[in-house]
Amino acid sequence: MGRHRGSGTSTRPAADPPSGSVLRARVALLALLGSVLVPLIVAGLRSVLWVLVGLAGLALAAVGVWWTLAHTGVLRVLGVVLSVTAPLAVLALYASSGMLGPALLSLALWALAVAAAHTALAPSHTARQPRTAETPHSPWILMNPRSGGGKVDRFHLAEKARAAGARVVLLEPGQDVVELARRAVAEGADLLAVAGGDGTQALVAEVAAHHDVPFAVIPAGTRNHFALDLGLDREDPAASLEALTDGVELRVDLGFAADRVFVNNASFGTYASVVADPAYRDAKVHTALQTLPELLTGKDAPALRMRAGGSEAEGLQALLVSNNPYRRAVDSAHPGRRERLDSGRLGVLCVRVGNTAQAARLVRGPRSGSVLRLNAEEVVVDADSDAVAVGIDGEYVTLPAPVVCRSAPAALRVVVPRHRPGVPASGGPADWPRVARLGLGRLAPHRRQGAPAT
Repeated sequence: MGRHRGSGTSTRPAADPPSGSVLRARVALLALLGSVLVPLIVAGLRSVLWVLVGLAGLALAAVGVWWTLAHTGVLRVLGVVLSVTAPLAVLALYASSGMLGPALLSLALWALAVAAAHTALAPSHTARQPRTAETPHSPWILMNPRSGGGKVDRFHLAEKARAAGARVVLLEPGQDVVELARRAVAEGADLLAVAGGDGTQALVAEVAAHHDVPFAVIPAGTRNHFALDLGLDREDPAASLEALTDGVELRVDLGFAADRVFVNNASFGTYASVVADPAYRDAKVHTALQTLPELLTGKDAPALRMRAGGSEAEGLQALLVSNNPYRRAVDSAHPGRRERLDSGRLGVLCVRVGNTAQAARLVRGPRSGSVLRLNAEEVVVDADSDAVAVGIDGEYVTLPAPVVCRSAPAALRVVVPRHRPGVPASGGPADWPRVARLGLGRLAPHRRQGAPAT
């Protein structure tokens, strides 16, 4: 009998989930079950009461933080006291009742369950491997000697870069970063790099993307968030120079706020207004505590509006738009990091806390109504004024309202060392129904999702 030839539809069965994923799913289910059983075995139905006591302590601590940030004088002092004593009081009650050990064990099991569930849903291998980068003939590196408390000098970055064949330009006060990068391209530079802060990196990255020239990051700034999510070694900035001789090339997204590029995020509202204060650079905490009360509860407090992906919100005090979404703290061992930089989506985090009651409800997370998270390709931010203050990768600017933020997918060619110590393991959020089906052997084969480039 002849073999039947279909019209393009494959009859080959999809691969079963890998055994390691099944094992991690079962560990996640057992740990989740244990986190529930431990307090029930120790305290029976009274464990529900102890959970409520813990939540009450968190709510009081949130109120204390709100009073500390939004008020001055006696109420601020009370806020500091409450934010410290409320958690300590809960711990003391747990300890005196013999519940501290079981509570900590339950939390540890819950953390193990979330971590195992997160990795159980991760792809077993990356679908898109980075390609070997061509060795640049005329690399150009802009170095800011003042960034990161003088990391350029401390790690001898200029000398090491010149030894690797790079042309080094030391940034002087008042120089136009964009013009320097454009001139370098015009003079034949086939790779642009920055040893400095994220704000300087964003300016040069825009020029590199416009001319389709590879871009490299040397983490010589203070926080180096972009380098972190690229997996670079922030403790040894000189290690990133290996990208010049043994690198691989990634395609990552860029974010735009109006016509301004950002590699990390654009922050609207309270944070942007704090950054605008000239004293912020030298005294961050003191300046924030001085300016936040008026920004949060004063008559000039920012009231932002947001539209994205069919969702709308108004009366927002703070709004963060990120180049690819940040991980959730409750779903990841690496909160504050982006799992990938090539999703073609913006992450959006909105905060609206106007009084003590709303601060207390923050313990409910997204259900509190004070926090909104979503992903979108485009975000429109508006305000009641003609201009909006924005902190773009930590640099303060004002932009005409409304501000349209968008993602430019795969716009930037980034060259990184072949061996990077900080590449995060990819994985999906804790989708418990799917984890249960996987652990019980009932998960239907599914199409593999695209893997992160970082």
